[in-house]
Amino acid sequence: MELLASRMDPRDESKEDTAEFSVLFKAHYSQVVRQILSIVREQAIAEELAQEVFIKLYSVDRSEIENLRAWLAKVSIHVAFNYLRSEKRRAARDDRATQREGCTSPSTEESWLRREEIAAVRETLVDLDERDRLLLLMKYSGYDYKELAQAAGIEKGSVGTLLARAKKKFRELYQHRRGSET
Repeated sequence: MELLASRMDPRDESKEDTAEFSVLFKAHYSQVVRQILSIVREQAIAEELAQEVFIKLYSVDRSEIENLRAWLAKVSIHVAFNYLRSEKRRAARDDRATQREGCTSPSTEESWLRREEIAAVRETLVDLDERDRLLLLMKYSGYDYKELAQAAGIEKGSVGTLLARAKKKFRELYQHRRGSET
């Protein structure tokens, strides 16, 4: 009766399981590390990946594994190649990010020119009358003609004409400010 009770106590079962797992770990750890090391070629990484293999072993029903050495070898190879694939993807991602940074980061001269252009656009907008400035800013912020008409207090049918005139005024002022003769 006592024997049956001890078998039914989950804490005892857990202790047995942990002890059994500890024996398996000690018996097969070096085999798993060697298997992974033959693929990844770095001891520290092989040891880290071996832990992953044993975590998988701990989480599966070991009674369903027919040949433990073969199972460990299969999972070790799988984990090692997964690591290599993920490292390859990470390196490719890093290369793309480096290339993008190289292509997108403007030089100091380009940054200065861009800031100067932004300042010229702002100054030109200030020189426009309020309605033209409102129409241009709202149009290039994504508002539709109905919203432009409501904000400016004009008929919807007039928005296109007033917007075209505002664009023309802006272009003339901007070119005058920038010294262009077009």
